[in-house]
Amino acid sequence: MIRGRGWRVVVLGVISTVMAEGNARAADAKTQTVDRESTRVLDYEIKLDTVVKGIHKDFCWFHPRVGPVPGAGRNGRPAVVMTLQKHLHISDFYSGLSSLRTDDMGATWTPPVERPELAWRKAADDMVIGVCDCTPGWHAKSGRLLVIGCSVYYRKGHQVDARPSRTNYTVHDPKAGTWSTWREIEMPDDKTFFMCRSACSQWLSEPNGTLLLPIYFGGRGVKAASVAVMRCSFDGKEIKYVEHGNVMKLDVDRGLCEPSITFFKDRYYLTIRNDRKGYVTVSDDGLHFAPIKPWTFDDGSDLGSYNTQQHWVTHSDGLFLTYTRRGANNDHMFRHRAPLFIGQVDPEKLCVIRKGERILIPERGASLGNFGAIAIDERETWVTVAEGMFWPKLFKRGAEGAVFVARVVWSRPNRLLSRLR
Repeated sequence: MIRGRGWRVVVLGVISTVMAEGNARAADAKTQTVDRESTRVLDYEIKLDTVVKGIHKDFCWFHPRVGPVPGAGRNGRPAVVMTLQKHLHISDFYSGLSSLRTDDMGATWTPPVERPELAWRKAADDMVIGVCDCTPGWHAKSGRLLVIGCSVYYRKGHQVDARPSRTNYTVHDPKAGTWSTWREIEMPDDKTFFMCRSACSQWLSEPNGTLLLPIYFGGRGVKAASVAVMRCSFDGKEIKYVEHGNVMKLDVDRGLCEPSITFFKDRYYLTIRNDRKGYVTVSDDGLHFAPIKPWTFDDGSDLGSYNTQQHWVTHSDGLFLTYTRRGANNDHMFRHRAPLFIGQVDPEKLCVIRKGERILIPERGASLGNFGAIAIDERETWVTVAEGMFWPKLFKRGAEGAVFVARVVWSRPNRLLSRLR
């Protein structure tokens, strides 16, 4: 077994403001968030664990994301399955999928195991097909763990853009311990959806068992991708496309990509990546969204998150965003992708409240831009990321190739849990 929690930061006490121009630092205080409806205080602690670590010549761990298996762990708490891949030190070049598991809420983990069912497959013209950018999640109606990502074609260590990239998935049966081989979600129009990915995206399993999968897509040769949310059915074995909502477009650089969805107080929220800044929008039905708007702080200034992911941390009494950004004494970082922040969102104004911003995971010279966030049970939400070990000159700041779990431990039960899976 791998012992977790080898390196831990516990954040306790009263929030202090993180200054926009580089004074970002972890607080010594318990974070308190005002619940406007009840005027009670939502407290949470941040506990930072290291699952595995190591500096390797040929790879670094990347894209660690977790999914809970309710009731399968010790003392009735969830077991947690993590999926991750090896980044093979060439841009966007990944191994097949590995997994590991904890039954004691991260105190110990099994070692990472490569899954032969989820390895590369040979294709024509000296290519291989892999799946990357994966996000696990629990599907309560079927009792299965779904892992959703995107297919990619590689030739000699480089992606082949002339081949289609689609949304793929595997089904894990936690009781039998089995994984299905990768399957592709069939789309209704190959020309429109030549590239169609639900990748690095938070998705939702609705109470009736249907799925809401955010996608970014485009036809062959289209440079600026569009975003929509599609509704799918899942019978425990196969995901089938049912419909998709309105198409959101932005003809700026590579367009819109890597959207993530959440549900909070009877509305659906979508956060979207763009090369120049992040965007946000809202919907009443999860399919039809309002015009997108740039992410800002509540004072109207730009959030400073660009060309990387943002993800939701959602509690029944508060909506939060996790992100990286400029202005945190981090100009030395690639795309300012560290530290990793959490901030409360004003759900009406669709902005981040600057006063409550906290550091989830500190900057140690390595990129933290490719991460995941998910509710584990009513008490905890986990944010997971691996240190991108790409630039040896930055290792002097302390990076160790760590795979981190930042555990957000709530003071009150998260009553939204069933809607967040």
